[in-house]
Amino acid sequence: MPETYTASPAVTGTWTEEEIRQQPASWMRSLNNIDRCRSAIDAFLTPLLRKNDLRIVLTGAGTSAFIGDIIAPWLSRHTGVHFSAVPTTDLVTNPMDYLNPTQPLLLVSFARSGNSPESVAAVELANQFVPECYHLSITCNEAGSLYQTAVTSDNACALLMPAETHDRAFAMTSSITTMMASCLAVFAPQAINSRTFRDVADRCQAIITSLGDFSDGIFGNAPWKRIVYLGSGGLQGVARESALKVLELTAGKLAAFYDSATGFRHGPKSLVDSETLVVVFVSSHPYTRQYDLDLLAELRRDGQAMRVVAIAADSDGIIEAGPHILLPPSRHFFDTELAFCFLMYAQAFALTQSISVGNTPDTPSASGTVNRVVQGVVIHPWQA
Repeated sequence: MPETYTASPAVTGTWTEEEIRQQPASWMRSLNNIDRCRSAIDAFLTPLLRKNDLRIVLTGAGTSAFIGDIIAPWLSRHTGVHFSAVPTTDLVTNPMDYLNPTQPLLLVSFARSGNSPESVAAVELANQFVPECYHLSITCNEAGSLYQTAVTSDNACALLMPAETHDRAFAMTSSITTMMASCLAVFAPQAINSRTFRDVADRCQAIITSLGDFSDGIFGNAPWKRIVYLGSGGLQGVARESALKVLELTAGKLAAFYDSATGFRHGPKSLVDSETLVVVFVSSHPYTRQYDLDLLAELRRDGQAMRVVAIAADSDGIIEAGPHILLPPSRHFFDTELAFCFLMYAQAFALTQSISVGNTPDTPSASGTVNRVVQGVVIHPWQA
C-alpha cells in the first residue's frame, strides 16, 4: 500500500469522518486479500457459475441493499450472468415472491455487522425455500451471525472485510464501499482487481484531499431544507444511498429524495422549490449522459431550485453553465467505478449537514428510535 493512502486525521474528531477518509486504503487492503484468497473463491464459485439456470441475488438491509442496486446492472452486462438486487427486508416479508424453488440460487449477502434480524432470516428462508441454495456472505464483522453461519455451512463461502470497515459510527461509509469493491472483484476479476482498482482509489483519495477539512459545505453553503440526488442506471442506487446518508446523519432535519434523471419528471419534480438543492450524478456513458444533461439543463432553466449542482468526470458546456464539480483527472471510468467517486462527495456532504443542524454525526438519533443495528424486528415463521 502506498503511503498516499494514509488517511488524514479527522478534523471533526468523529468516527464518521475517520471512516470516510480511510476508504481508499481499506479498498486496496480488501482487494489484496481477495488476490490471496482467489483459489478458494474460485473453487466455490466456478462450479456454480457453470449452471445455466443459476440465479444470483444480491441482498442486504438498508445501505447494504443499495450495493446490489449499484452493481447488479453492470455485473449482469459484464459477466453475462443474471444478477438481481432484492433487499433482505423484502425477502423476509415476501419470500414467496422472490425465491424460486426450481432454480439454483446463489444468495450474496452484504452486511456490516451481520447481526441484523433480516440478514440472518433471509439466509434461513432461502435455505428453506430453495433446495439447491448457496451463499456468499460479504461482511465486516467476524463475530457476526452472518459470518459465523457461513464459515460453518457446507453450502456457503464467507468473505471478511478489513476490521476497520466494521464502522463504529452510526452511518455506513467505508463498509458499503469496501463490500461493493470486493463483490466486483469476486465476480469480475479481470476488470476489477488490486491493479485496475488502484486508479479508483487514487482518484477518490484525490477527492478526499481536495475537500480539505470538509468545512466548505461540499456543494456550497445555503439554508436549504431539502436535497434531491439524481442518477441513471446504477447511479440511481448511488443517489438513493446519498439521500439516505443525509436523512440518517441529520436525523431527518434535512429532507432527502432520489430518483433517475428521466423518472424525476414524472411527478417527483414537483417537490423542487426555492429551498431545494439538486445534485445530478452525470453518467460517463455517452448515451445515458445525454439524458442526464437534458434534465440538468431543464432544472436550471426552470429556476425553481435554490441550487442545481452537476458532478461529472468530463466537462461539457451544459455542465459548466452552472454550479458543478469535475472529478480529478484520470482514465475513463465506467459508471460503476464513478459510483465510488460520487459517494465520496455525498458522504462528506452528509457529515457537514449533520454538524450544521447540530447533530452528533456518530450518534445522530438523539431519540434512540433509529439504531446502528436495527432493533424491534420480529421474524415470523414461514407459513404457506
